[in-house]
Amino acid sequence: MAVANSHGGAGGTAHSTEAVPFWNVNLPRSQWTPECPSYLHYALENDKDRGILSTPDSHYTRQTWPQVKQIVCENRLADFDRVPSELRLYREFCSKLIRDHGSIISFMLSHRLHWPSLTPSGNCPFTSSSDYRILYNDWPYGIDERIVHLIVWTKFHLPADPDSKVGDMAKETRDVVDGFVAKTFGESCGRDNVIWFKNWAALKSVHAVEHVHVMLLDPDPGFVESITVGDVPLFRKVKGERDRVEIVDVEGR
Repeated sequence: MAVANSHGGAGGTAHSTEAVPFWNVNLPRSQWTPECPSYLHYALENDKDRGILSTPDSHYTRQTWPQVKQIVCENRLADFDRVPSELRLYREFCSKLIRDHGSIISFMLSHRLHWPSLTPSGNCPFTSSSDYRILYNDWPYGIDERIVHLIVWTKFHLPADPDSKVGDMAKETRDVVDGFVAKTFGESCGRDNVIWFKNWAALKSVHAVEHVHVMLLDPDPGFVESITVGDVPLFRKVKGERDRVEIVDVEGR
């Protein structure tokens, strides 16, 4: 898929339109490549992501809090997506991460969770603070920027419903998580400003470590700082480095 790119001619009055391959959309022209980079090859067969990558950021609309709540309540988790340029960064980062660390899970355990073992110390989920950790979602979805997207990582297995074709949560599991979220986040943020979900098995990007997504609408920054112990999402670091490189590139011309 390609998008039309209009630009002025030499005199600034004539206009021409050219087709821009999806892998070059949202990139400065100086970074365009004739071939699709390997980390985006998957999108050649993935209609949804190819459509997102083909969209200029300026044409992308973030999902609102009511939309987010509706998606979760209706269990339409596949409807979440990312800002086009951020999806590209995410896929590029994952490719480099696998190349350098062997797998996403190896990186997560050693560099984000700092867990040498996944054996829980307690007998029940969320009873021991050493058995779970709350961090930012390193690559959040394209949602209202007031929404803080966190992930609760746990060493405990959170059983799925054996009758679910997509690996959705069992009711008993959902009740346990709901109680934890209500106590940990609801009391500080208000229940109406908190929503959580666990991706179906078919949608997970990290399979070996159980995790639950928690979204907070406009929470107190101090609360988030405390609950995440000062965590900074990788997206913020990677994007900051990319922006600095682009500034140097422009200034060096």
